[in-house]
Amino acid sequence: MPRPREALLSRERIIAAAAALIDAEGLAALSTRRLAAELGVRGPSLYHHFATKDEILDAVADSIIAEVDVSFFGTLDWREALRRWGLSYRAALATHPNIVPHLARGPGRRPAGLAMANAVYGGLVAAGWPPARATHIGALMRYFVTGSALGSFARGFVEDPDVYGERYPHLHQAHRLAEHQRSVDEGAFVLGLEALIDGLSRTYERTVGPLPPLAAGRPSSSDSE
Repeated sequence: MPRPREALLSRERIIAAAAALIDAEGLAALSTRRLAAELGVRGPSLYHHFATKDEILDAVADSIIAEVDVSFFGTLDWREALRRWGLSYRAALATHPNIVPHLARGPGRRPAGLAMANAVYGGLVAAGWPPARATHIGALMRYFVTGSALGSFARGFVEDPDVYGERYPHLHQAHRLAEHQRSVDEGAFVLGLEALIDGLSRTYERTVGPLPPLAAGRPSSSDSE
């Protein structure tokens, strides 16, 4: 039999093409017409797999959350689990920053998003956190991680030293921040994550009880920079 002239579609192929388009041009660039053109098919072909554009967006978002490692909960001390989850969570979102505004709405009905929330909440409650506090910690981490992935602090400063001059004497090196964007942004995130966990540890000791010492061999912050 002759091969079909129109490329065969699958959910996975649609998701991959939509993710690539969003990564390259942002959320506003995604439409079913544009996506169909990128895939070399007619628009109605997409509706055999997704009923609406929002369903495609949800699938892209969930494919990114599926990259986040939550296996640490239930196997490591909650502090180390939270730390490693935070690093994995940010890494996934920082690779796909244009989808973050959609992800920030919450997991909705997305399976990977719900599985992540379930693992984090369950791990924190099993570690002794009251259910309400476990919910607060999950929300706090989502705010912190998504906020860090929405933009770059370092790239917010232009590379023209004349912008700062004598008017902003404490910013005389600010024009160099953009060239160190990765180390600045990752360093700030790790510092914030460590401070957050330290603060939660003190809250745990005040409200739940003594904390066991962390196991030897815990990675240092510099391992992630």
